Amino acid sequence: MVSNMHDDLARRLRAAYHEGAVAPLRDGLEPTDAAGAYAVQEINTRHWQAEGRRIVGRKAGLTAKAVQKQLGVDQPDFGTLFADMRIADQGRLDPAMTLQPKAEAEIALVLSRDLPDIATTRDEVADAVSSVHAAIEIVDSRIADWKITFADTVADNGSSAFFVLAEAGLPLAGLDLWTCGMVMTINGETVSLGAGAAALGHPLEAAAWLARTLAERGDPLRAGDVLLTGALGPMVALAPGDRVRAIVGGIGECGFTFARDMAR
Repeated sequence: MVSNMHDDLARRLRAAYHEGAVAPLRDGLEPTDAAGAYAVQEINTRHWQAEGRRIVGRKAGLTAKAVQKQLGVDQPDFGTLFADMRIADQGRLDPAMTLQPKAEAEIALVLSRDLPDIATTRDEVADAVSSVHAAIEIVDSRIADWKITFADTVADNGSSAFFVLAEAGLPLAGLDLWTCGMVMTINGETVSLGAGAAALGHPLEAAAWLARTLAERGDPLRAGDVLLTGALGPMVALAPGDRVRAIVGGIGECGFTFARDMAR
């Protein structure tokens, strides 16, 4: 049930995008209040849709057991991806568009068909994948100093901000999404290492969890959706001028520069 408090928290988070990060949402959400947090997220999703933003997919977050333990939860979370959140591969992201950004390397899936079943399996997800991409998610928090609980990050659209996909994707057949290694570099220096298994045990498991969860909510994954399946290694804070690159073994690579486009 949506309350006036949920509306107030949603407005607070929207304002933070332009006015700066806000205090944790303890006055309206208990740290593990998933229902209340998703209600806040939903209010803002519908608000942005009404303003013309277009949904292009979803992201899974908190897919690493260590992070779940840190926040005192036993489940991942999700957020919504909008078309204006996508940065072109080898493109630029203006630091002025962020508050306290961090980058993490991921595997992204693009779907060829809808996944409406509340019991969607990993194999059914695999059958629906049209392409697999190396990806970078630029996460950001509207909560000051990243002092987030599970409820904070869920309400804040999964602490999402922007994402990059490798321009060329690959068909799933023959790819190893489980043991594939990941290296993320900033300015040529290795800053994060990981593997496909970090994403809820397997990126397809993370995608199946997303499919089931969204189907249960009556808002299933659709053909053409982009799925970010979760971080493969630690996220790293960004500084203006950083050149970020993610390489996922056997799958591809992508990158962006964290700097204003001087041509504009």
